[in-house]
Amino acid sequence: MIAASEEVGMAAPQILQVTVAAAQAVAMIGMPEARIILAEAALAVATAPKSNASYNAINSALADVDAGLIGQVPLHLRNAPTALMKSWGNHEGYRYAHDWPGAVAPQQYMPDELRGREYYHPNDRGYEHEVKPRLEKIRRILRGEDTSER
Repeated sequence: MIAASEEVGMAAPQILQVTVAAAQAVAMIGMPEARIILAEAALAVATAPKSNASYNAINSALADVDAGLIGQVPLHLRNAPTALMKSWGNHEGYRYAHDWPGAVAPQQYMPDELRGREYYHPNDRGYEHEVKPRLEKIRRILRGEDTSER
């Protein structure tokens, strides 16, 4: 399961499901038949496209946290269930993503201290080949650079 996440990652995210299912099946079946299940899972991991972009992203984000770069949640993203919270400006100007074309609302999600910071950088292998252009478009929308039909 670690190899499925750390080595394969988002290049073939379904491989994590394969390894979790294999672990569960091994627990239910037992040896010697479980060797077949283990072989299939190992081959799935070994032959899948590889990406450590998610691994690198979480490590970069955690490094910022360790360095004290956390900031405050932007006011428009904060809930305002009380009049007092509403008076603080919580939720004011919030844009509900599903009300926007493509369900991407052009607004700031990161704290001011981290504005513009990008942690995840997909490669061109496997599923990330599809994720990369979508993520680039989302980032353009969030920066207000893409006003075309989403």
